Amino acid sequence: MSRTAAKRGVEPARVGVTGISAGGGRAAALALLVRDRGEFTLEWQLLDCPMLDDRQCTPSSQADDLIIWNRASNAFGWKSYLGDLYGAADVPYHAAPARAEDLSGLPRAYVCVGGADGFRDEDIDYALRLNGAGVECELHVYPGAPHGVMLFADTDVARRYMRDQHEWLARRLRG
Repeated sequence: MSRTAAKRGVEPARVGVTGISAGGGRAAALALLVRDRGEFTLEWQLLDCPMLDDRQCTPSSQADDLIIWNRASNAFGWKSYLGDLYGAADVPYHAAPARAEDLSGLPRAYVCVGGADGFRDEDIDYALRLNGAGVECELHVYPGAPHGVMLFADTDVARRYMRDQHEWLARRLRG
């Protein structure tokens, strides 16, 4: 797409990636891959409750009593994705972005997660590491919100969650 952006009426300065949950992890992985290959650049990444760390070593990832995505479902997801690599010490960071040691050179980021989400701690850590690597990163943690808070669209927290994302994305797309 970056090579044919002008023909398609796309401004390269507006191209980014986004994803929710496992898709948020894939978006973060894609941002790392794009940076590493150096063929083009992404301008932004919007990571919505991203699944980033296969090691499940944070306090929030240990929770079994979460209503949508708990420790067991997370382990199943990583096992399904990584196959024989699950539990290995050498899982590549393009598969599990939290394993990346160097986050410099990544596009500006927006990371959001619920306070009652099993990904909360790894997402906060990733956002702080992005900032520490010199990457502009806006982090939003929504107290009490579960994984998949958008499923509760009629709640104030879900509306705020989506509004904040849309406003950030609109600023990126307007320039």
